[in-house]
Amino acid sequence: MSKLTAGGRFRKVLAETHPLQIVGTVNAYHAMMAERVGHRAVYLSGGGIANASYGLPDLGMTSMNDVLEDVRRVSSAVETPLIVDIDTGWGGAFNIARTIKETIKAGAAGCHIEDQVAQKRCGHRPNKEIVSVSEMVDRVKAAVDAKTDDDFFLIARTDAFQMDGLNAAVDRAQACLEAGADAIFAEAVHTLDDYQAFADGINGAHLLANITEFGATPLFNTRELADNGVTMVLYPLSAFRAANLAALNVFEAILRDGDQKAVVDTMQTRMDLYDFLNYHDFEQKLDALFKEGKNK
Repeated sequence: MSKLTAGGRFRKVLAETHPLQIVGTVNAYHAMMAERVGHRAVYLSGGGIANASYGLPDLGMTSMNDVLEDVRRVSSAVETPLIVDIDTGWGGAFNIARTIKETIKAGAAGCHIEDQVAQKRCGHRPNKEIVSVSEMVDRVKAAVDAKTDDDFFLIARTDAFQMDGLNAAVDRAQACLEAGADAIFAEAVHTLDDYQAFADGINGAHLLANITEFGATPLFNTRELADNGVTMVLYPLSAFRAANLAALNVFEAILRDGDQKAVVDTMQTRMDLYDFLNYHDFEQKLDALFKEGKNK
């Protein structure tokens, strides 16, 4: 039996898990922790890469190569399938085709491409601008045609709900599915009824809900979402936000107190860090090599 590609692994876990939770991991170590505790899919957010890796806001300021660097790091560290945010694809049809090929080559299982203009904004911010339906369909077609792995999972994200309303967003989603997208990412949806209307409008195709904190969408439970037609639930920056606040507390405590004693109990221990990294396996191998060298 041939080994499944990354895309094939994602399709397998999606078929087995209802709904499939996809957690954001801003680096390889977070991906390793998510895998160890049992998550079956991980995610790289474009905003997370901009924020964490480059210190930039989520305004389309990072390049394809910036994103691919983090894709390679995460996909090399875990077997858990990785979904990647490729924003608008970084250009026209040829650029999108190159992006898809390189994303597959870097080890991703799938990606989502969106319908904002190139000068994009965070999906939960006001004053977004979206391209026409025909331009978004062209983006999807270019991505589908470029796949070098038939199982690579292509998600079409639409920001049209916030801009043009439910019916227009559903019509746009249907057009993307007809163009070859595997799923729809309905951004900044407000109610469970809206998700059900999306699911009905796309005839039960795979539907992703972005459950991000402090945004336009309430923090619905996975069961609530599944009961209203959602098949994938994304948590793009939950762990990143928690880690940021923990880091800030440590920085402030060290400056204020002159030591870290007051915040040690908020830290991961050295042994837990080593455990997730399988440090001792590497160390035992190193000890064996040293012992072998001394016996020669």
